[in-house]
Amino acid sequence: MKITYLSLAALVVALAAPGQAAAKAGDVQLKVFATYVAPDGKISDVKTDLIGLPAGTQAKADDNVTPTVAIEYFVTGAVSLETIAGVTQHDVNGRGALNGATLVSDAKIVPATLTLKYHFGAEGGVRPYVGAGPSYFIFIDEKPGATTRTLGATRQKMGDKFGAALQAGIDVPVNARGLALSLDAKRYFLRPTATWYAGNAEVLKTRHKLDPWVISAGVAFRF
Repeated sequence: MKITYLSLAALVVALAAPGQAAAKAGDVQLKVFATYVAPDGKISDVKTDLIGLPAGTQAKADDNVTPTVAIEYFVTGAVSLETIAGVTQHDVNGRGALNGATLVSDAKIVPATLTLKYHFGAEGGVRPYVGAGPSYFIFIDEKPGATTRTLGATRQKMGDKFGAALQAGIDVPVNARGLALSLDAKRYFLRPTATWYAGNAEVLKTRHKLDPWVISAGVAFRF
C-alpha cells in the first residue's frame, strides 16, 4: 500500500503526545532528517552545440536519499528563520534521442537555503508551518557522463545558481522537553547551466529546469 506524505502526517499527529512548551523569541530548533530529493533536470535551451547532440535529446536528473540537518531560530513564537545543510548526489541521464545515456556523472549539490517561516497551531501543540526564501545551489565535482565523453567532452561543469524555495511542513511534539517529530516539503525553482569542454574549449552548453522536490522526515529538538 502506498503511504502518502499527508497520510503519514496524519498518523504522526494521531500518535504523538502534545504538551510541549510554547516556542518563544530566541529559541533554537535543531532538526535531523532523512531527505528524498527528486529533481527534474529538463533541458530548456541549448546555447552551444559543437559535438552534434542528436535532435530531440532531453534530460532527467535521478533521485536520491540523503541525510540533512536544519537549524531554526525563532524571531517570535510564530516566526522563524531556518537554514539547511546537506549534500546530495545525482546523475543526469538522457531522454528522447539519447534515452538511457549518461550526460553528467556524480554531480554533488549543496542547496544553501534560508527560509522565513510562519507557524500555526495551538500553543504547545501541533505546529503546521509555511515558508519561503532564497537558495543558492553549489555544484561540486561533477563529471561528463559516458555518452558525452564518447561525443568528445573531457570535462563538465554545472554553474552555481541562485533560486527560490517554497516550504510547508508540520512539527508534532513528543514530550514536554522539546522533542518533536517533523515532516517537511520544499519545492525549489532554479535554472542552472551545464557546460561540457574538450580540453579548454566549450563544446556544449545547455540550460536546465531543475526544480527539485525535497521531502524530509525526522526529529526536532528545541532549546
